[in-house]
Amino acid sequence: MMKKFLSISFLLVLLVVLSSACKPKDHHATPVVEGYTMPEVADVVMYQVNPRVFAPSNSLKAITARLDTIQDLGVNVLWIMPIYPIGEVKSKNSPYSVKDYKAIAPEYGTVDDLRHLVEESHKRGMGVILDWVANHTAWDNVWVAEHPDWYTHDASGNIIYPPGTDWTDVADLNYDNTEMRDAMIDAMRYWVDSVGVDGFRCDVADQVPVDFWTECISMLRSAASPRDLLMLAEGANPENFTAGFDLNYAWEFMGAIAQVMKGEKVGKLVSVDKHEYADLDRGKFKLRFTTNHDEATKASPITLYGGVRASMAAFVATTMLHGGMLVYGSQEVGYPETINFFHYVPVDWNANPALRNEYKKLISIYNEHPALRSSGKVTPCDDDENNVLCVDRVLNNDNVLVIVNVRNVPSTFDLPAMWANRTATNLMTGEEVTLQSRLTVKPYQYLLLGK
Repeated sequence: MMKKFLSISFLLVLLVVLSSACKPKDHHATPVVEGYTMPEVADVVMYQVNPRVFAPSNSLKAITARLDTIQDLGVNVLWIMPIYPIGEVKSKNSPYSVKDYKAIAPEYGTVDDLRHLVEESHKRGMGVILDWVANHTAWDNVWVAEHPDWYTHDASGNIIYPPGTDWTDVADLNYDNTEMRDAMIDAMRYWVDSVGVDGFRCDVADQVPVDFWTECISMLRSAASPRDLLMLAEGANPENFTAGFDLNYAWEFMGAIAQVMKGEKVGKLVSVDKHEYADLDRGKFKLRFTTNHDEATKASPITLYGGVRASMAAFVATTMLHGGMLVYGSQEVGYPETINFFHYVPVDWNANPALRNEYKKLISIYNEHPALRSSGKVTPCDDDENNVLCVDRVLNNDNVLVIVNVRNVPSTFDLPAMWANRTATNLMTGEEVTLQSRLTVKPYQYLLLGK
């Protein structure tokens, strides 16, 4: 009888051991923040956080200290640029050269600082996504020494940097290697499980195989359940969406708005918008922006578009046409110079309060009107001169007319029949306006009219 009992006990212990061995690595229980839910993809207002404009050291704490002012803008998702230790071999001091996927660079702070930032963001109704660099690592990442077969090699057997680039500070990963894929997913899970982040912005996503993203995103969502994750692809490949991404980049539109503000006919914006959304499933979106960390290294939006008023006209035309709003931290205070994210750049967060309030009002209108931020009907108006973007946005009972003069001269155009000869509300001022059949707008003026 005793032998039988011992045999049964041994089998039970063996089953427990085997069961534990088969489970995926558990980095800690997923943190649960009571009362917090990620916004629907259509409702996302994303704010890109470059830690190197907040403080030269302990920047995670500096970001946390500014969460109230970021929330006050109307933001509901923070995208934090890479905060991992930066490679020192062949270094350019780029945060996209990752030395350790499961650590935080001393200049930014500690894992506990990030946990606190995430917790405080959630208390304010804001999600946090991390920037993830899956295409390459730093040359002194431990993987290089311990797993050289995880990298791409040339004909002589040397590890190479990403082909077709000048990214000499990083080593190209080989996605034919299944062990490397597993390690990459495990590293991403670490931040979801142990810190409670709400998703990832995935760097150069188009250069990473779609089948990896399909597996990776599925596993991450399963691990995070019942929490929702937001996945953003830096890329334009339509297959990003079939792999599970919620948004990808509207690079084509960003190029179009820059061209239109320099003289191209405004109809280009409508045609590009149609092209970008032509085959998108409902619930999938393009992230629209007038600047980001890459663009800001070349020129500030004020310089790029031809002045403060031109930059605001470009922002309204970009974000109010079809949703997917991104604000790059610093543009709301009108930072006039370039920002090289390889180094600390001090930004005066108290500069240009009127401009900041203008962004705040625009975002509040965007948040209040689902017709502006979802896949509602987009009906362009006729403009013979093609100097004014005029689109009628409709979703259910919500109706907004978006008007943007993209020129530095007054423009007069015909209003669409459903808006002509009636009263409307100027959503920026709250004032009632009486419309005629034709409307004249001032240089770089924009109007958001509601019925």
